[in-house]
Amino acid sequence: MEVWTNLDERLRRLVNPSTFPVSVTFLEREGDIPKRAKRPLRDLGVKMAPCQGSAMARRYGWTVAFTREDVGCAIAAHTYGWERVPDERGPVHFLTLMNYAADEAAASKVLAGFLTLRMNRDPIVAYSPLERTQRAPDVVLIYVNPAQMMRLIHGITYHEGRPIESSFSGRAASCTEGVLGAYLSRLPKVVVPGNGDRVWAACQDHEMVMAVPGDQLAGLVEGLEKTHQTGIRYPIPSYLRYQPEVGFTIPLSDIFKPEEADKLAGRRRS
Repeated sequence: MEVWTNLDERLRRLVNPSTFPVSVTFLEREGDIPKRAKRPLRDLGVKMAPCQGSAMARRYGWTVAFTREDVGCAIAAHTYGWERVPDERGPVHFLTLMNYAADEAAASKVLAGFLTLRMNRDPIVAYSPLERTQRAPDVVLIYVNPAQMMRLIHGITYHEGRPIESSFSGRAASCTEGVLGAYLSRLPKVVVPGNGDRVWAACQDHEMVMAVPGDQLAGLVEGLEKTHQTGIRYPIPSYLRYQPEVGFTIPLSDIFKPEEADKLAGRRRS
């Protein structure tokens, strides 16, 4: 769709993320899945975590669609509603066994803190590069470094001035704190990628994620453009218009003058 291609081009020019921004769309029927979309179980022969679908979209340029049969991540299956946890004793035991929580009481709070999507149907989720999306995205994921994240925050706060509020657990991050956080609250979210994002979805040490409701992306890009006009940009324009000095406050322009070299040698001997 031309509008999303245009926003993608402007976003990439202003912030230059190293991978494609990702369109995340909740579909109503399997018939709505784009014909060329990859299905993890059907086309790749494995069940996968949704964060892997996002990674394939941003790194390969693929469109990847998930239904119940494609999901191989227990946490995402629970939070998205494909397969709710019937008894909390299982995940509580897992969280304490892995030392994510000190005891069962803390583990129960971790589990209760997960956002959950509630629909009257099984969700169908499609991930695709923003520039190639065939439908208006419900959420856009943008993977960036901290300096680029600063610029995205400038952009998204331009119109209303309200700071971003996010939660950080190091678990269920891009899928739940990011996609579901932005989708359910209709507010942008900053995400610190979790362990699953890093182990299974190849998220790198320097990367963070912004999750933006699709209908707010145009405002974010406009905010980036407005601040860009006044010199607040990425790459960050470092201040360089000053005269450097090298030790003992001798100007660099004088460092090779014989008399200054003698003075410097005398100071070093003393």
